[in-house]
Amino acid sequence: MRICTVTVRAGSKGVPGKNLRVVAGRPLFGHSVAQAAASGLFDEIVVSSDSEAILALAPSFGATRVVVRPPEMATDTAGKVPAIAHAVRATEERTGKTFGVCVDLDATSPLRTVDDIRGAVAMFESADVDSLITGAEARRNPYFNLVEEQPDGTVAVSKAPDDAVLRRQDAPRCFDMNGSIYVWKRESLLDGQVVFFPSTILYEMPAERSTDVDSEFDFAVVEWLMNQRSDL
Repeated sequence: MRICTVTVRAGSKGVPGKNLRVVAGRPLFGHSVAQAAASGLFDEIVVSSDSEAILALAPSFGATRVVVRPPEMATDTAGKVPAIAHAVRATEERTGKTFGVCVDLDATSPLRTVDDIRGAVAMFESADVDSLITGAEARRNPYFNLVEEQPDGTVAVSKAPDDAVLRRQDAPRCFDMNGSIYVWKRESLLDGQVVFFPSTILYEMPAERSTDVDSEFDFAVVEWLMNQRSDL
């Protein structure tokens, strides 16, 4: 069985109230919930939040359950993974179901498509791994043109290659995590409560579907891109 969570905090420093701001006809968080529902993959779609308004709206976009996010998991410094694990455990306790595959869709990454969700889950389920993340090929490569400041103020390539890399195309491929889709084995999520394991794999997405809303500029970019799309 599969469960999808969308964990949505009420607060945000970068873009106040961003999860309830309307973009392309829905509150920002509503797109992730609707995409989960449209994928047809999940036995439960759960929205976890400390916001009464978000919890009240969630079923209208396809959530099958809502979970109140504990205050200590909704602070500016709280990690997201414990809130995901809490939502999964709470749903299992309420339903008596056990979910072997746990998926989280980030509420601030609405540019993914339903096919991205299906592709990521299919890739995960075809591999014997603990977790999967999504990302886009990085514009800067730490072996070639991403530099790191040294203690004396000089800079050097972040990852010194064994042999000189004269072209970016010759450097190992690197990716920017886009925070869009996370997939775990149940035990790995609940016991480890981390994203990365030795077996973690990546599902690649294009840059145009990889912007995460963390600033007003990001919101403007996402709004413009979503208004160009016909699959919403």
